[in-house]
Amino acid sequence: MSTSKVAPVNLGIDAQKQKQIAEKLSGFLADSYTLYLTTHNFHWNVTGVMFNTLHDMFMEQYTELWQAIDEIAERIRILGFEAPGSYQAFSKLSSLPDAPVNAPAAMEMVRLLLSGHEALAASARKLVDLAADAGDESTADLATGRLSLHEETAWKLRSLLQGED
Repeated sequence: MSTSKVAPVNLGIDAQKQKQIAEKLSGFLADSYTLYLTTHNFHWNVTGVMFNTLHDMFMEQYTELWQAIDEIAERIRILGFEAPGSYQAFSKLSSLPDAPVNAPAAMEMVRLLLSGHEALAASARKLVDLAADAGDESTADLATGRLSLHEETAWKLRSLLQGED
């Protein structure tokens, strides 16, 4: 029987910084999953005159988030840490509120998703800085891509709300 151990991850990143990045990515993963679930919920439950537009937009958004969740989790694994993957873990790590129990009106859904995307943009910006400081270009690149996506999505959602107030 072999007693060999797997060699520790050695990516040329300071071990403590690597751990900090993985922890920050874990929170980002939890927030992304929470926003994914909220967006999917709203896709199912949107009603009103904007139904077709919002139903399709929400599907596009939750599909993109679903793909990002996998990329974020795999980056955590590449760094040598276990990716959180349970509702319990996500609820502890996420800074975003869960979706409302009862579906809100369509434009309130848009407001809530806008808030979520802006929060993820702010988190991605911090992650870019942390990763760049550690010389972790791969995580910085992932976070930069997420930052751009969340900023663009926030802009699109905000545009729907113009004239509402």
